Amino acid sequence: MLLTFWESRGRSCVLGVNILEIGERMNFIDLAAQQLRIKDAIDKNIADVLCHGQYIMGPEIRELEAELAAYVGVKHAVGCASGTDALLMALMAYGVGPGDAIFTTPFTFVATAEVISLLGATPVFVDIGPVTFNIDPVKLEKAIVKLQMNAPPTHPLPKGIIAVDLFGLPADYDAINAIARRHDLFVIEDAAQSFGAECGDRKACSLADIACTSFFPAKPLGGYGDGGMLFTNDDELLNVLHSIRIHGQGKDKYENVRIGINGRLDTMQAAILLAKFAIFPEEVEMRQAVAERYRTLLTADAPAGGTEAGALAVIPPVVPSGYKSVWAQYSILATDEGARARLQEALKNAGIPTAIYYPRPLHLQGAFAALGYKAGDFPVSEEMAARIFSLPMHPYLEGADQELICRQFMVTI
Repeated sequence: MLLTFWESRGRSCVLGVNILEIGERMNFIDLAAQQLRIKDAIDKNIADVLCHGQYIMGPEIRELEAELAAYVGVKHAVGCASGTDALLMALMAYGVGPGDAIFTTPFTFVATAEVISLLGATPVFVDIGPVTFNIDPVKLEKAIVKLQMNAPPTHPLPKGIIAVDLFGLPADYDAINAIARRHDLFVIEDAAQSFGAECGDRKACSLADIACTSFFPAKPLGGYGDGGMLFTNDDELLNVLHSIRIHGQGKDKYENVRIGINGRLDTMQAAILLAKFAIFPEEVEMRQAVAERYRTLLTADAPAGGTEAGALAVIPPVVPSGYKSVWAQYSILATDEGARARLQEALKNAGIPTAIYYPRPLHLQGAFAALGYKAGDFPVSEEMAARIFSLPMHPYLEGADQELICRQFMVTI
């Protein structure tokens, strides 16, 4: 008889997967509540994998790919080992290499730009908008035109764009795709945080030429380890991605037609994700309810006409009309860096965890020092990095906990 994870280790072990800090009474992300809810389905799916023994590229991979492609509304999905590998594989499928420039945002996790540099290409950063925190389309086109005016060999040539759906909100792909068409560039949607979000009648992961998401445990749809997936409607790209995923494989594993990577998604992770995906649409709606409670609480004492001068001294996130965020994080803005530190300290003293995504934009990171950027080059990203911080956010966050969180702002003020 298979002894389940919960029977063998108990509730205390389940709590160990939560993102916590010592002394805090509240979870930043509560994975335990979800685990207990789908315990039987996870146990069954894991047992099925142990029974058939196809640990590499087992049938659960194809099942997950088909289900997620149908949910997103695209023809093809390709499971891979991580969200980072998804971005890397997408760039490799487009033949990105030395001499190529890829435009992206500096206000994101390092993986977005890291994969560009790994292939010998050049990340070209473009500042963000102050409301959505996503890449600014107007500044994007200006950056493309500026680079096109500088011919090689002194500058790389524009080849593509990686737009990031930060905190679960899709970027403005109508504008970004139009810019890309004018300049003959491809567009990659970095949807690591936005699987389940929407723009009009389209789902995130269907908004660009190719999209990449992550199944890191803290993501809206997260596994119990690393994992990722790519989405596209392009049949030719699909074939190339299948090859890249398994060492550039041709007709069999001993024919290698291109340079690839070991980028496979584990069968066990696919089995876990299938159990999680069964309740995912409901969890997306639960996230909407949590975000709406935050908005109501944070703006309750704000003056008519806006929240910037509200009594709580924080600005809640804004979702533009026609968009639906999946709320990977609930990120708010303090008035300045000092106010943020005071608010975080008050929350910490009340046992409430917070996080800063992201405290230093990529253009100021040592890893990209060779690009020659300096402080002041992307002022919106730098200002947001100094003011932003995130509150606990997950589908199972109780209203009473949210009231406790928001009460700390009033006490601090």
